[in-house]
Amino acid sequence: MFGGLTGFQDPKGTDWGERMLNTVASQTIRHLFTQSESVEVFVRCFPSSKLLQGSIDSFKMSGRGLVIRRDFAVEEMSFETDAVSIDFGAVLSGKLNLKQPTQAIAQVILSEAGINKAFQAELVQKRLVNLAVPALTELSGGQPVSFTEVQVQLLPQSSLRINAQADLGSGELIPITMTLTVAVEKRRRISFKNPIVELDSVPESQREISNTLSLALAEILDNMVDLDRFDLDGVKMRLNRLDTEGDKLIFSGYAEIERIPRSS
Repeated sequence: MFGGLTGFQDPKGTDWGERMLNTVASQTIRHLFTQSESVEVFVRCFPSSKLLQGSIDSFKMSGRGLVIRRDFAVEEMSFETDAVSIDFGAVLSGKLNLKQPTQAIAQVILSEAGINKAFQAELVQKRLVNLAVPALTELSGGQPVSFTEVQVQLLPQSSLRINAQADLGSGELIPITMTLTVAVEKRRRISFKNPIVELDSVPESQREISNTLSLALAEILDNMVDLDRFDLDGVKMRLNRLDTEGDKLIFSGYAEIERIPRSS
């Protein structure tokens, strides 16, 4: 086996050890997600004898159609490391373990459809429905307030439009429409700033309360998306920038990988 690991290459020139490591890594990474359309891993190690000491030159993963924690769809995700130290003995038993933490350049692409689906997730819904904070219950006569039917439309220049309904518990629904800019704060928070409320389609009698509720929803969203709440065990995402391109929201940054997690 060791002779093959350090010398044998298939007709395409791919070292057997690299191919084995690619297979183990692909299986490990795929299990991090509730669902995956495709996950590809490319490991490079030259000379191949370094693999016996657990040293590899680079590690690259790319995935499409991923679902994290059952509810959060990711259109595409990729990350790439420089040199990494791994436990070669664990590879032989079909596992991928890091000997020391590492960082990877990362890119995550979300679709507009995936973002809207995420608003139905329990983790998000509990921050939008049956809210009893005084600033809202003062508007509803003491009843809990819920923001429902939230729909996001991505716009150019890192902005988006939000359409929603506010339910004040009395049966009356207040329409909400506004645009906001999205940005990265402290490399881990997604901020929703500069809300511009659109009242043209709101009945005259509801415009004042619609404006107030829109600003309240903007504040809720601004405090909602902290990447530490969505991290995989042992992996922290840190963002440098985000951009909107058509119906895609693109994040670029890096991942701090302390260990390879076992499941999503």
